[in-house]
Amino acid sequence: MSSPPAQSRLFNRLLLTGAAGGVGRAIRPLLTAHAQHVRLSDLPAALAAQVTNPAPHEETVPCDISDRAAFDALAADCDAIVHLGGVSVERPFEEILEANIKGVFNLYEAARHHGIKRIVFASSNHVTGFYRQDEIIDAHALRRPDGYYGVSKSFGEDMAQLYFDRYGIETASIRIGSLFPEPADRRMMATWISLNDFDALLHRCLYTPDIGHTVVYGMSNNRKVWWDNRYAARLGYTPRDTSEIYRDKIESQPAPPPDDPSVRFQGGKFTIAGPFDPQ
Repeated sequence: MSSPPAQSRLFNRLLLTGAAGGVGRAIRPLLTAHAQHVRLSDLPAALAAQVTNPAPHEETVPCDISDRAAFDALAADCDAIVHLGGVSVERPFEEILEANIKGVFNLYEAARHHGIKRIVFASSNHVTGFYRQDEIIDAHALRRPDGYYGVSKSFGEDMAQLYFDRYGIETASIRIGSLFPEPADRRMMATWISLNDFDALLHRCLYTPDIGHTVVYGMSNNRKVWWDNRYAARLGYTPRDTSEIYRDKIESQPAPPPDDPSVRFQGGKFTIAGPFDPQ
């Protein structure tokens, strides 16, 4: 993976929330190219279990992002934030509310308070999950979230727009497809993004000037296309990897029935998760 040249290392301290999650653990080694110091944060138990042996340039700071005062303290002295924190799957609304709604409000209030002007927000393809797989959409298409999780990411994009228009805080909202070592099924042939490509996209999101609020779909150069990234041209993101090299392996799997949501809707099985009975 290529790193940005030394002169583009603009940040003294970069905050990564959700550092204990799958995406957080995957990108953690990449962040040394973007800041002299990296602050890693997640819930206390997750952070202790998953984020071990911090490097000299790393510090670990546990935080419940639904706690406004705690998030404000977490963001102190940071120059930019990569926000992965929150619930990353479909869950009851009460859980989504705390981490993904309150947490995003707290994110932008902390950024405003501390004068942080660049955020990379982990949005999701589930913001538009109820489009069919035979449709091609772009970032200006009507949002059609496929569940509470998708609704929360749609809310996050609206917060990003509000805080840019009102306070000048710039955000790149990455509608992440599927960041895994390789695609696991037919749906991921369209949604997959390699770690190499995500690294390149993250670099562009952090360093490209004058992005305002830009929404970009996080995908590699896959042959199967659902998302048109033309409105993210200002980022200059050019993916190099492709899911096509895994096609034979994926197509050797048994084909799901045609009414299976994993082959009907872009959001796959998220479109049928829930409803969740009250606890």
